[in-house]
Amino acid sequence: MTDGSGARQFHLFIGNKNYSSWSFRPWIGLRHKEIPFTEEVVPFDFQHGNPRFRAFSPTMKVPVLKDGDLTVWDSLAILEYAADVYPSHGLWPADVKARSRARAISAEMHSGFTALRGACPMNMRRPVERLVVDDAVKADVARIVNIWRDCLEVSGGPFLFGGFTIADAMYAPVVSRFGTYTLTEDPVADAYGATLRETEAWKTWETDALKETWIVPEDEI
Repeated sequence: MTDGSGARQFHLFIGNKNYSSWSFRPWIGLRHKEIPFTEEVVPFDFQHGNPRFRAFSPTMKVPVLKDGDLTVWDSLAILEYAADVYPSHGLWPADVKARSRARAISAEMHSGFTALRGACPMNMRRPVERLVVDDAVKADVARIVNIWRDCLEVSGGPFLFGGFTIADAMYAPVVSRFGTYTLTEDPVADAYGATLRETEAWKTWETDALKETWIVPEDEI
């Protein structure tokens, strides 16, 4: 897809900004890296998503990226595709070892931490309040903080691999969860979270999220 000037431009379908952690990942990655795209919010305001998803999503889920006749329907796959199309934007670290590590922790986020995700849905509108969580959630939190600490010690920060990469986009919703539910007071997690929250991309998403009026009861724990 191109804009009026003939420049290439992606089109990204996303869900509610207040709740949709999976939508947040590619959105913040594209926005922070200044990759041109248009967005379309299709809220999941029905019990099982939204029937309108059928028009653009083969899985009836969001996010979905359209680029001409191509459809990409998974958060990490969208970011990987953007990295292929815009190799100079640094979505992955340049160093091969750092890139492999960034891919590994992104994949771990993509497929793991189910206890944390189940108990603590992303909800930017929710007042900050400590949530009592079980041992499985505590283990997920500890593992994530260790990942961040290890990466930041090697890279020197401020992002996990120095500059912002796909890995930061994948962990952005966790930063939101940690803050909303006060899941850790680790100084490394606090400093890293502050770095992400201070980006223009984060602030723009959060501002839009706080304006939304849709309510998803299962995410209002």
